[in-house]
Amino acid sequence: MELAYTLFLIILYLLIAPLALVFVWAVYYDLSTSEIPPGIDQPLKLRILHWLLIISASLGKILESLCFCSQIHFIRFIQEGKKLGEDPKLWIQDLMFEDIPVRVYQPREPKSERRKGVVYFHGGGWMFGSINTDKTKIDLDSDFPMCLFSDSYDHVCRYIAKESDSVVVSVGYNLAPEQKYPSQFYECLAATAHFLKRADDYGVDPARIIVGGDSVGGNFTASVCQALVSRTDLAKPLAQILIYPGLQAIDFNLPSYQQNRAVPILYREHVICSALRYLNKDLSVLDSVVRGCHVPTDIKMRFGKCINSENIPQEFKARGFEPSQAASFVDDVYEVVKQALEATFSPLMAEDAVLSQLPKACIVTCEYDVLRDDGILYKKRLEDNGVPVTWYHIEDGFHGVINFFNGLLSFPSGKKGVDSIVTFIRSS
Repeated sequence: MELAYTLFLIILYLLIAPLALVFVWAVYYDLSTSEIPPGIDQPLKLRILHWLLIISASLGKILESLCFCSQIHFIRFIQEGKKLGEDPKLWIQDLMFEDIPVRVYQPREPKSERRKGVVYFHGGGWMFGSINTDKTKIDLDSDFPMCLFSDSYDHVCRYIAKESDSVVVSVGYNLAPEQKYPSQFYECLAATAHFLKRADDYGVDPARIIVGGDSVGGNFTASVCQALVSRTDLAKPLAQILIYPGLQAIDFNLPSYQQNRAVPILYREHVICSALRYLNKDLSVLDSVVRGCHVPTDIKMRFGKCINSENIPQEFKARGFEPSQAASFVDDVYEVVKQALEATFSPLMAEDAVLSQLPKACIVTCEYDVLRDDGILYKKRLEDNGVPVTWYHIEDGFHGVINFFNGLLSFPSGKKGVDSIVTFIRSS
């Protein structure tokens, strides 16, 4: 009996000690690298959220070192979350649009007229997030499934569908690095085109379909809407919703990139690392990209006037901003990342002739978000080209906050953000 008790204590110690060390590391890493400004919504809760993210990444790295599974698949597994049950107000179906998995949310209550539709592209840095389908069986030959769909956006889409009385289609595009640029863009475009063609099947008016998404989903929203401008075989989207989108890869020294470079949950270096992984490129060029060595002179001449800190209102520079010195162009760096300067990757670089044909827009930005200025610059470009823009700026918000509009780790600014989206949909 004494031996069994001793063995139990040893096993318990072996389990607890590593987890305690990981927790201590997470707290140390957060406190030593992150910067949480005083005006941010519930700073302590944000730190706790950041600790949880660091812990999952650290455990994933340990498991990868032990050859159990890759770090990226472990993080996806952790972010899968609790699967939600049936909703008495919604019909929820997992379908395929052009071989692309989608989840369709339809209000159960009958309606005499056809509803609005919303095509939603989730965020997650091209590598994380997705929808939940039946493809959850673990493939023992590949650690975790190649495309492990999660419930990380299920609660957001349910809320939007119910509160806006719309049919929401959440698109489960394949993730990087398994699939690289531009395959995800084409999957989002194909799924949108399919819904525009088959809207009647879901009780949706094809002339009242809105395209939207958050973070990289906002990037897909902009590039898909731009691609649809030239399509004569489809109805045009009624509107576009861009929620704290990343829209350019020219200047990573805009005011928000400097001010919020270390604000959880998205650092500036995370933005560039995710982009490089999406492009399937070497991360060794990261520092050169931060300095702007990857941008040729001709591109600076063409887009320097619109992608420029001078176009950011002065009030957004109050927390400190130092204009960056022009970096010397390095051809080798450009060759690595030149795809990032295409309009399908950086839709802020689209031509005026394309932008002027886009539908009205709703742009949501957060003050403490590294991507804030991408949204502000796109707002200006759209307005300069005659496109009506509704702008919601969450003054105490941070990147990713709408995912935390309810539940234990909820933030009032997240509820504010998701309700602003619902308001725009209902009024469109």
